[in-house]
Amino acid sequence: MSNTDLRSGAERGYPLPHAGPDARFTESLVNSVVAVLVGYGYPRLDCPADRAALETALGAFLYNPLENRT
Repeated sequence: MSNTDLRSGAERGYPLPHAGPDARFTESLVNSVVAVLVGYGYPRLDCPADRAALETALGAFLYNPLENRT
């Protein structure tokens, strides 16, 4: 997405409303994202702290936290 897309008022699809656990947010999803990153030449996520950070970043991108809902 370019800066002009952000300024044009295009409606975003993410983050999604989040009311609780989502069955789609699985270990398999995280593994797939890791595989894509590695496929593009990024380092493997061998450290548990790095994997936890990726899961947190995915969650932040995908879901609105409950306290930010209007």
